[in-house]
Amino acid sequence: MKPFTPHITKLPKRTVLTVTTVGDPNKVTQSAMQALYGTAYGTKFKVYKPKRKVMTMSPPSAFWPDAAKKPKSRWTAHWMLDVPSFVKQKDLLQKNPTMAVKVKTLPAATVAEILHIGPYSAERPTIKKLHAFIKEQKLEIAGPHEEVYLSRPGPKAKTVVRYVVKPRSGVKP
Repeated sequence: MKPFTPHITKLPKRTVLTVTTVGDPNKVTQSAMQALYGTAYGTKFKVYKPKRKVMTMSPPSAFWPDAAKKPKSRWTAHWMLDVPSFVKQKDLLQKNPTMAVKVKTLPAATVAEILHIGPYSAERPTIKKLHAFIKEQKLEIAGPHEEVYLSRPGPKAKTVVRYVVKPRSGVKP
């Protein structure tokens, strides 16, 4: 994926582990990641490895459904790890019972996405470029803002920003 160049792609149906937080990401992300990864790795090694099932995981991602509508202190984040479809809720070994991790299935979707390189605080121009691209393609956003974190936060962070898209109402594809 070429940085700062938007494109359209199709995502398959995905099984994800997810945990939800509300609050400033600078304050809630660490506990969400501990719950998510603690549950994922506990389940991977104590449940699936003895059964000789290989439980792979993607880089972490998050849906941000209200980041543009609320103050940062009240943002909702649905943190996720893509996992194989054999992972079931009943098998999860919860790391933190007060922050329950759940298994969800996301439908296959067409998405518009762009690779941002730089700090999260500098994403706005990249997001605007992606929004303009979506409009130019005669599409509209049909789902929440999603970010896939390919590296750790910092000045050279690599983040895929994506939206599920559909043909714009009243426009023929």
